[in-house]
Amino acid sequence: MSTVHPTPLVASTRYRTHHAGELGAADVDRELRVAGFVHHKRELGSLVFVELRDATGIVQCVIERTHQAFESVRALTHESVVTITGKLVRRAVHARNLKLSTGEVELVIDGVELLSAAEPLPFAVHDAHDAPEELRLRHRALDLRRARVHANIVLRSKVVAWLRETLTARGFLEIQTPILTASSPEGARDYLVPSRLYPGNFYALPQAPQLFKQLLMVGGFERYFQIAPCFRDEDARADRSPGEFYQLDIELAFVEQDEILAAVEPVIAELFATFGRYPVADRVFPRITYRDALLRYGSDKPDLRNPLVFEALPGAPLVRALRLPSGAARSRRFFEALRERMQKSGAELTWLVPGKPTQGLMRAHEELGRTHVEQTDAVLWLHAALESRAAHELRTHLAVELSLLEAATYRFCWVVDFPMYERDAATGQITFSHNPFSMPQGGESVLAGDPLAVLAYQYDLVCNGVELSSGALRNHRPLLLLRAFEVAGVPAADVEARFGGLLRGLRCGAPPHGGIAPGLDRMLMLLTDEPNLREITPFPLTQSAQDLLLGAPARARPEQLAELGLSCTTQRD
Repeated sequence: MSTVHPTPLVASTRYRTHHAGELGAADVDRELRVAGFVHHKRELGSLVFVELRDATGIVQCVIERTHQAFESVRALTHESVVTITGKLVRRAVHARNLKLSTGEVELVIDGVELLSAAEPLPFAVHDAHDAPEELRLRHRALDLRRARVHANIVLRSKVVAWLRETLTARGFLEIQTPILTASSPEGARDYLVPSRLYPGNFYALPQAPQLFKQLLMVGGFERYFQIAPCFRDEDARADRSPGEFYQLDIELAFVEQDEILAAVEPVIAELFATFGRYPVADRVFPRITYRDALLRYGSDKPDLRNPLVFEALPGAPLVRALRLPSGAARSRRFFEALRERMQKSGAELTWLVPGKPTQGLMRAHEELGRTHVEQTDAVLWLHAALESRAAHELRTHLAVELSLLEAATYRFCWVVDFPMYERDAATGQITFSHNPFSMPQGGESVLAGDPLAVLAYQYDLVCNGVELSSGALRNHRPLLLLRAFEVAGVPAADVEARFGGLLRGLRCGAPPHGGIAPGLDRMLMLLTDEPNLREITPFPLTQSAQDLLLGAPARARPEQLAELGLSCTTQRD
């Protein structure tokens, strides 16, 4: 494990005088005391080598058979906690370990104190062995010692500290909002908390601090942020923990949409440039309308590392063309397989390999407009609705199949101009397609026309095909907000009942405001290139929303239920 502290830690005298990962040539010939975990132990002839690990790194310790403490060292088990005293010496040139920051020195053991013996372990810490998820989460404290997970959690702490420092320097105030609150409008199921003082009534854990951060703007705090915990009772996803997650919650007053994007963009770009594994391709993120994202990339979360782009065909809204570089060399079987794949997704695919037929090449040029088509290319025509996922599936499949995806880079974009409303496929009713508190583009006049034609000041931040955040310019005008809900079939009385606190604030005079909330966990997964959030979260739940470490959820005791005035009619083991 590499050194993770930018400055030396203060060592105590009871257990240590130095930290393992900070030892080097300047400490040679000193009598030292270090403390930590027995990372690894091996015997070589008359010697026993112990790798001692603490929060700063690893140092090798060695003892000879003739020493009185030899058997005590030999008996140490992996991951036992010890204090070791001795003299630091230089390693022989041939014995140096360049993989360790302390690889040029070792500690010759003079004494050892066993602080806590480790029993037989459920899985190894010192190697890269991947234990089953259930075992890892049940023994999470042990799992957190592993170099990969440990480094990720250290990085998480550094990222949060950097965000706090950076946003504070830009005039933002960190303000905590309530955890016990009322039901949220975010759309997922709430986690409910029964009230002891008001039997039969419940608090809800916040799905997001949406209403509170808007009211902070009304209260005159013009730049707010918070590393906000959010709670949603929804099915697990690889990029979001079931139950809870954290987001960088931001809100600004007296701003338009472009000003919000301009305030957030450099912070995110610098964050990824500072902590990411790859360079940031563009510090100014391109802006793509929602419609163009679906048309050209087949997704409202476009991965710009993929060079393949669809072009619209004039007069044929359900047909899009795609130039496939060097596609002429592909076999007919290749294209037939693509056609079958698209048919399974409910779309039709045709193709043209220009080759010799001049008229075919001319047709491709005409239909692809500004896109240049080479003789070696192929042109694909996809017949599918704009909202179909077929275009995204085709584009993604080809990029992987043909190794077209740009590697080792972060490519960001803003997706803007989302539709304000959509038609519910099951009921046929008009409903909000995004955040209901967003400002419609064009104001009140547009709400008198076709709801499906109304665009909102709503935007998503996307990186490498991953949605990091949604945001919006808020509807700060009470009458316009009520009208927006009315279009979605929600009467004013219901809005007053559910969101009266917000409306009372807005009626006191509210500045134009808006914000965004990038997901901390999703950003960390991209920064570390980890496929699952359990690798970047200290104590994650399982995919079935269970805490195997402490045993949650668990049945409430009868006396607890009685105190709350509750009874439980259904319990599953």
